[in-house]
Amino acid sequence: IGQTLVILTAGIDLAVGAICVLGTIVAGKLVNLGYDPVLSMGFAILLCTAAGLAAGGLVSGLRLPPFIVTLGILGILTAALRLISEGGAFPVRDPFLAWTGNTMKLGGFVLTYGVLIMFTLYAVVWYLLNQTKWGRHTYAIGNNAEAARLVGIPVRRHLLSVYVLAGLIYGIAAWLALGRIPNADPNAMQSANLDSITAVVIGGTSLFGGRGGLIGTLIGALIVGVLRNGLTLAGIDPLWQDLVTGILVIIAVALDQMSRRKS
Repeated sequence: IGQTLVILTAGIDLAVGAICVLGTIVAGKLVNLGYDPVLSMGFAILLCTAAGLAAGGLVSGLRLPPFIVTLGILGILTAALRLISEGGAFPVRDPFLAWTGNTMKLGGFVLTYGVLIMFTLYAVVWYLLNQTKWGRHTYAIGNNAEAARLVGIPVRRHLLSVYVLAGLIYGIAAWLALGRIPNADPNAMQSANLDSITAVVIGGTSLFGGRGGLIGTLIGALIVGVLRNGLTLAGIDPLWQDLVTGILVIIAVALDQMSRRKS
């Protein structure tokens, strides 16, 4: 969801995985030190939001390329997380942090609370993009930032809000991740950047901004998830999985380019 918002503004976020891992490491570390789990998770989400604020500030304030900014934040966080965790993974056994992995029955289905939170996030952000002025401004900036500025849209302030919201979503994703695997690992989610970009592009959102939406991203995420799980069940080496994912990205971008040229 966060990657979709950034790409819709013609940007790209290479730090999505690192920011999410920041949330898991900080929350897990604080809880293991004896701090209140709710406050610990809240502080971790706040830090992830601050990382989004930093990225948005550099992109909107200094007009730096999003690729360079998020690549730099990825490098900074990768080193910082290894220092904080002292280089290794550690278990997180607190029930609150793992709560999103608990299950509930909904009709004939058994779902985790994390899945329900995910669908709620999709619904809220879909509403913002499709039913509010904020969403229309997001698409306008992605189509042509200079034209958006000339018609009175506060481009810099809006870009900042997009990156802050994306950081907040990455923080919530960290809580969902702890529900799936109650383990804080500084080396986790190394393929999250590629996977999220693949899901967004396969879902029909243009890498050049201004076109796409969250329904397509959800479908793209399901495709990537099913593909990776299928290859894992088939015993395919993870390196080949990354290769296939990379090929999918190239194909999706090529199709998007062909579509733009035709239109």
